[in-house]
Amino acid sequence: MSTSVHLGAHAQQETASGRRPFLILLGTVAILFGVILAYAETRSFSWAEGFQLLAARLIQSGQRPYLDFCFPQTPLNAYWNAFWVSIFGASWRAIHAVAALLVAGSVFLTADFVLKRFPDKRWRLVGSLAAEFFVALDSSVVLFGPIGQAYAICLFLSVAAFRMTVVAVERDTLWFAAAAGLLASAAAASSLLTAPAVPVFLLWMLFYNRAGNRWTKLAAFVAGAVPPFFPVLWLFLKAPGVVWFNLVQYHLFFRRVRWEGATKHDIDVLLSWIDSSQAMLLGLLAIGGLLFTATASGWERARRAEIYLSAGVAIMMSFEIGTAHPTFTWYFLLIVPFVAIPATVGFYAAGSRLYRPDRPIWPAAVLIVLLSLGLGKALHDDTESLTWGDMEAIAKKVQEVTPPDGTLWSSEHIYFLTHRPVPDGMEFQAGTKLDLTMAQAAPLHILPRPELDRRVKSGAYNTISNCDDDRIDELGLTKLYAHKQEIGSCSVFWGFKK
Repeated sequence: MSTSVHLGAHAQQETASGRRPFLILLGTVAILFGVILAYAETRSFSWAEGFQLLAARLIQSGQRPYLDFCFPQTPLNAYWNAFWVSIFGASWRAIHAVAALLVAGSVFLTADFVLKRFPDKRWRLVGSLAAEFFVALDSSVVLFGPIGQAYAICLFLSVAAFRMTVVAVERDTLWFAAAAGLLASAAAASSLLTAPAVPVFLLWMLFYNRAGNRWTKLAAFVAGAVPPFFPVLWLFLKAPGVVWFNLVQYHLFFRRVRWEGATKHDIDVLLSWIDSSQAMLLGLLAIGGLLFTATASGWERARRAEIYLSAGVAIMMSFEIGTAHPTFTWYFLLIVPFVAIPATVGFYAAGSRLYRPDRPIWPAAVLIVLLSLGLGKALHDDTESLTWGDMEAIAKKVQEVTPPDGTLWSSEHIYFLTHRPVPDGMEFQAGTKLDLTMAQAAPLHILPRPELDRRVKSGAYNTISNCDDDRIDELGLTKLYAHKQEIGSCSVFWGFKK
């Protein structure tokens, strides 16, 4: 009797000790989620998220992307945001909160993968914490992840697809393969920057399959990948030329219009990792991790293959991001979880050789300090940037000086906040840079720059808010309007001089 009681107590202790790492991981992710959420609700802002949020409001009101307004993106993120707009109203705070939760979800999925699959059990908890902090303390992830653009949903879906893919090769059932295809395709349907991950997951699953028929899994993956693009297919059948322009022609021929330094900008972006301590550390550890994986003795082939898969996704997505013209440094946040996994191996290789392999906590402490300092610097550098608080102040002034039935030219953010009707062609402000004829532009819901300039100078708008000093000078808004108020780095004009 005493022996059975002792065995039962021992089993309970083993269960508790087995749960402890998971609970530690969950607790630290919850703390980091609180930090990311706090920043998302106070400082997070991107000029490009305005058209995503406005698109969500328009969709929620019954309009269709491409057909009713210009939207040169795959639309799933806009529909996702529209769902939350239908529940919470047109609130950027609600959208940011949901995005912060998705970012935290991607952090958890990345760290939990290391906790469950890392070959050296002694380093699983510390390795999972390293992977967690690689992602959660990355400055681009914190600054641009929890906003209205597609970064958060793409992070979560692509990492979830990775997790499903590595499980699919071990199981006879087709459900994991179908889920991997669904999740990877949904990420691409939110942003085509993640599209290269889809074939990488599929090919890896076929090559490394260890259970069941690989060809039926291929069929299941493809079947799962189709539904996320149903909205695009339906809209394409309605207006193939318009959808083709938004998803293909705009990106090939119009993204760099009126941007003479776009090529130099792209080169600067591709070399910007040299000036980023976080990117340098993550990249060097990832390279070291891949070299270590290739020569590690005693590591199962399956575990090594999973690390290669993570690196392969990062490489292919980097190529896609790097060839987008113009590209931006924050686009690369989409690869951070996939670089973090081999970087964790590099951290293990360095920490176990330079210090005691049975005492991983001190290398982890040094890593966390370095990552925190890099994030702190990035947040400090961002303190002078525009915020949604600035946009709300502008929107308040616009509402104050614009008649109820008055006309407004402003950024997408202000249309979103004021709930005012959006003139056709103003839903995507970057479209106004295009020098198209009205006959070409009208079906695309684009207002060409010459026509916009003509309307401004004829007094078509009761109120104008603008944050581009060069554009303000070019149009002579100070001379055209009787009143002006500066709010932050933006200006509001009203009272056209007839």
